Amino acid sequence: MIEFTVPSMTCGHCVRVVTNAIEQVDARARIEISLPTRRVLVETQASQQALRDALTGAGYPPQ
Repeated sequence: MIEFTVPSMTCGHCVRVVTNAIEQVDARARIEISLPTRRVLVETQASQQALRDALTGAGYPPQ
């Protein structure tokens, strides 16, 4: 399980963009997002760096 905090994720649209970015890396990833805490949990075979790069490229750089 990989966990990110995404400070710029503030609304439903942000959640969709973050989800789509992760699914572009691994379409089979299991994604859990908490908008109030701005946390993203991902169960995936992809590397943490690949997900970090995808999120950053989508405009939502994780911490």
